[in-house]
Amino acid sequence: MIPHPPHQPPAPARVFLSGTPGTRALAEHVLATGHGQWWTDRAKEPRVVAVTCAGHALLAGDPSAVTPDELAPLAGHHIETPRRFVPVLGAAFEQLVPWEHLLYVHRAPSVTPVTPRVPRGVSVRRLAPEDAPALAALDPALAWIHDSWEGPAALAASGLGWIATRRGRVLAVACSRFLGSRYEDVACATAPDERGRHLALACVARLTADIAARGHRAGWSCSRDNRPSRLLAWTAGFRLTHEHVHHVAGPVSRASKLAEAA
Repeated sequence: MIPHPPHQPPAPARVFLSGTPGTRALAEHVLATGHGQWWTDRAKEPRVVAVTCAGHALLAGDPSAVTPDELAPLAGHHIETPRRFVPVLGAAFEQLVPWEHLLYVHRAPSVTPVTPRVPRGVSVRRLAPEDAPALAALDPALAWIHDSWEGPAALAASGLGWIATRRGRVLAVACSRFLGSRYEDVACATAPDERGRHLALACVARLTADIAARGHRAGWSCSRDNRPSRLLAWTAGFRLTHEHVHHVAGPVSRASKLAEAA
């Protein structure tokens, strides 16, 4: 697959630029922010197009136009694609694991107060550029929260997030993970030792209000198995709108590697 600059999507990329919620908003996020990568099977008149960001990928086109080894850039990604691509993806990777994916859209008022109470000494505020070092100091297990911005500095500078802090430490963060033209996909994370104190809910409540003020709608994506995320989404006023299957691509298959070497 041939890479293309994030701000210069190939012509077939228009299939992804439809103003839809969930992880499909990542294509618009790549175009708007420059964080991510476009791919095609060839430079002129491409027949297959993909876009990747933060470990997620969208893939479309004619599956007969690519060989398994050409899909190597999608290794390790959660891939959303039509079912017709599954056979070639199965040949490309050692593992291709179905992943049941739920999509929520913010519709209902939160079942808790709009501004959830937080412990004394904790402040909840909008992200600012000077918060980059505090974001960088998050527990490594939470670093995924800024992957779609390719690092804490860009997320902090975007202003598209809210944090709960105490004495300069970030305890929880909610942000627009994928910034679309109509929808913004929300992500949140809480320090392990601070969970159960409504900090993420407080950040999400303010973020969804921000998103609405921008004339957008908030979306929420998670695995069916992620019960805490599902519960938080419901409590924050999100409602389930769609269920579908992504595929998690493992390492490139040995057969694919041998074919490429030959």
